[in-house]
This record gives sequence, structure tokens and C-alpha cells, in this order.
Amino acid sequence: MSVKLEMLRTFATVAAQGTLSGAAMLLGRTAPAISMTLAQFEQEVGAPLFETDRKSRLTPLGQLVLEEAHRAIEAFDKSVDAIRRHTLSTAGIVRIAAVPSATVALLPDVIDAFRKARPNVRIEISDVDSAAVRARLHRDEADIGIVSARPGDPLEGERIFSDDLGIVCAAGGAIHRAHLDAAGPSDWGLLRLEPLILNPLCELVEDETVDALGVASVLEARNTTAILSFVRRGFGASILPFDAVRNQPDGVEFFVPSGSLSQRELRKIKQEPDTLRGPALEFWRLLNR
Repeated sequence: MSVKLEMLRTFATVAAQGTLSGAAMLLGRTAPAISMTLAQFEQEVGAPLFETDRKSRLTPLGQLVLEEAHRAIEAFDKSVDAIRRHTLSTAGIVRIAAVPSATVALLPDVIDAFRKARPNVRIEISDVDSAAVRARLHRDEADIGIVSARPGDPLEGERIFSDDLGIVCAAGGAIHRAHLDAAGPSDWGLLRLEPLILNPLCELVEDETVDALGVASVLEARNTTAILSFVRRGFGASILPFDAVRNQPDGVEFFVPSGSLSQRELRKIKQEPDTLRGPALEFWRLLNR
């Protein structure tokens, strides 16, 4: 059997569009050319793949072949993308997947230092949560990952630095006023005064109040800029590290509850110990404080 990738891609496109003309438009070919490719494919397979000439219903064999075609096309496209990325990497590209707070607080200084040494290297930043950072590394969609972790958790990658987690709230709001008026030490219980805007960093705080408010929360955000925007609009309060809010505009207040200290670590991770080369390795070495 001499099946070509072009046959698989043509067949999958016709099956998705339901017509030869629709597939021809997507593939940039004529309908007769599409029809000829399909006929050659069915000849190679040895049986019809469509119930009728209208191409709107697959035979049982056609359904099976379609599933295999999707797998083969996906594998081929991934291989081509990997080759293309390797070519770009050789020419100069660094792909970073980082938690939002690292994107705001850590990466600007690192990028500034890196660009002074490597001004022509392309830098791609993905702003995602820790779970998505790990997934992007696993799928080879990033060279370097930066994740948040609780100090004392099993080590992952290399520690960059740690900082205190605190409450971020609207200036003049209920939490801010209570914090200013408090005679004694403040604690995470102040979060009861406003709705909690949930984000993944809340999971790093070991406190029953935070756990309960997290379950009841009706608003969740993963991007630091979005969280701070929601806080300024009075939608509620949230939990962030100081580095993520220190350069933010007016309208937002931040404080660390003195009654119960919680911290997070930023760690840099990569796929394997010796996978980084060239510009990516240089960027990795700059990720320190």
C-alpha cells in the first residue's frame, strides 16, 4: 500500500467539510483534483470511505481510517514544528513559561540584562499557572519554566527566591480599614470582610479561613494584572506576593498578616538536566537573585 500524507490530509479535510468544493477551498486546490486524490486513496485502501458521492457520510471503514488519519497528521505536524523550533533555536530563541507573578516581578530585569548581551535573540513568554508551566515543558513548548511552590515542598528545579504572601485589597475598602484600625496583629481572617478573588497562590496559604473562602469563591483569576484590576474595581480581595504588587498604580493596598506568615518560592525548571544550549542556557543562568 502506497499511502501518502497528502491523501490522508485531503481525506480528513473532505470528511470535515462534507463536500469536495469546501475541501478544495481550504486546501487551495480544485474540486476535480481533490476528487482524484480521494479516488487514489480509496484504491490504495481497497474499499469505499464514503457512503455516497456527496461525501457527507463515512462508511464504518472510513470512520476508522479518519481516526488513523488524524493521528498520523498530528504526529507529522508535531515533528515539523519540532524541526522548525530547533532551527529557530539555533538562530536564537528562548521560550519561557512562567507564573504571572514572575512575569511581573522577576522577568523584566532578567530580560533587560539578557537583551544587553543578546539583543537579537527572540524571547517568547507564556503567562500561565504552575500546572500549565509543567505541561508546556512536557510538551516541548517551552525551554524554561518558572513555577510557584510552598517552601518545604519536595524540591523541584532550582530555587530563585522566596517572598511573603499577603492580602491585596482595595484602598479604603473594608479590609484596608480594618487593617488600619486593628489594635493587635492582623490575620487571614480579615479576608472574611470581602469576597475572595481566588487564584492558585491561595492554595499555598495554610489557613482554615482561606480554605473555606476558596470553596465559596465565585470569582477566580490566574493573571496578576486581572486580579489587581478586579481588586481596584471593588470585586473583592485576593492573595499575592509582595513582588507582584510593589510597582502597581494607586488604588490597591497590600499587607502581610502578622499573625500567620505564609511564603511562596519561585523555582526555575527545565525538561532534563542538560537540555539547555546557547541563548536558553544563558537566560537560565540569569534567573537568580
